[in-house]
Amino acid sequence: MPAERRPSCWSNVPAERRPPRAERPPSARVFFALWPPAAVADTLAGVAHTFASQHGGRPTRLDTIHLTLAFLGDVPVSALPELCALGRCLQASRFDLHLDRLAYWAHNHVLWAGCRATPVGLTDLHRRLHAALGEDGYPVDPPGGRRFTPHVTLVRKLDLAESTDWPPLPSLIWHCASFVLVQSVLTPEGPNYRVIETFPLR
Repeated sequence: MPAERRPSCWSNVPAERRPPRAERPPSARVFFALWPPAAVADTLAGVAHTFASQHGGRPTRLDTIHLTLAFLGDVPVSALPELCALGRCLQASRFDLHLDRLAYWAHNHVLWAGCRATPVGLTDLHRRLHAALGEDGYPVDPPGGRRFTPHVTLVRKLDLAESTDWPPLPSLIWHCASFVLVQSVLTPEGPNYRVIETFPLR
């Protein structure tokens, strides 16, 4: 039998005389990412669709392919100008990302593309971005102190054995000349992404 609910101190006060409830400020679900050029995105989308057609799962849509640098989750909309200013002030260099491997995470049923050797430029960008966000009070470090594993999610909701033979990944050179702040809007068909601002690398 559920415990008896205690009456609110406002239960006997007419609704029109009660103080208004404090409304939560509007928020946005955001993250910083690398956004691929069209040719790289097209190739990765093709790999995703081919693999999903053979093994099941949900391929990542072409317009949402990216590499996450820092996921912030829900932040107040009023904080977006501050995050844009942080991105503009960040000093990091351009680099080339060589995507040359496919891998599977069984714990979350995700097929992803990555690189056998992480370029120094990407490591530096990730470190500088996380340091700047931490100084501004945004806790974005992976839980449990996990090491940064650069990856592009290709297929979700897979149920595979680790021994599955992966198809060869076409060797892709991704010239990274900028990074972006993105807003994610969740829908029944999956997330829709909107680039808020693009920040050039030196």
